[in-house]
Amino acid sequence: MTAQSNAPVIIKRKKVVAAGGHHGGAWKVAYADFVTAMMAFFMLMWLLNATTEKQRKGLADFFNPTIPINRISGGGEGTFGGDDIMSESTMARNGTGATQEFPTDSRQARGETENVEPGQGLEQEQEQKIFERIEEALSARTGESMVSDEAARHIVTRLTDEGLVVEIFDLPEVPLFQGDTAQPTQIMREISRVVGAAFGIVVNPVAVNGYTRSHPVVLANNPVWDLSSDRADRVRRLIEDGGLAAARIQRVSGFADRKPVAENPMAVRNNRIELILLRENI
Repeated sequence: MTAQSNAPVIIKRKKVVAAGGHHGGAWKVAYADFVTAMMAFFMLMWLLNATTEKQRKGLADFFNPTIPINRISGGGEGTFGGDDIMSESTMARNGTGATQEFPTDSRQARGETENVEPGQGLEQEQEQKIFERIEEALSARTGESMVSDEAARHIVTRLTDEGLVVEIFDLPEVPLFQGDTAQPTQIMREISRVVGAAFGIVVNPVAVNGYTRSHPVVLANNPVWDLSSDRADRVRRLIEDGGLAAARIQRVSGFADRKPVAENPMAVRNNRIELILLRENI
């Protein structure tokens, strides 16, 4: 035998690792999860800034459907303890925020608590929903209005702590009363009839406020006080003639030209009547 035939056999194996320079693709999965989480976070920030309180509650209830057991949506569970992100403007549940559903500025965020009679919260919620339906019907927000298009131009509604305020005002070419008198025009009679019918849906008390524009100070006998009071009382009689119970009228007030809504105190826009559907707890 030769020396060459007795030489050991050496086998060299070379390990080839695919994409070894990139250490595999696991980092791509982690990076994708991170980007998705960041996108969800920014979407959440955008939704909080671009939506209203009611829309946020609706979104919260959509992802956490429950059987409602109270009048305020919780907006979450577990660590949230039934509070939502807008609890300051709705109802106090843990000693913070306001103590009433419709708090005044002086009672905001004072941390006070109060005893609520059983069923009172439900009644307030029902009252609020009724007020909103009446407001929508008078302002044609839902596309259907109780008043004609011509009459709707004279009406502005708003919900306040006091109740539902229906403001009826003069237009430059269409006044509500004849001259500087308390004699209503046809459009004023129509609006009074419709608003009285709308207020007849509930049994809440009603207030009537009268306002007038200012007159030149050179007038010897300024009629603004008598005129605002007479017009408010005339509208009271109109809504009573339309079927509103007289016992529901809580007050009739004339404010003369003391609370103008236009920059020019002598503008006809300041000639207006406010019919207020008062809240029961006021």
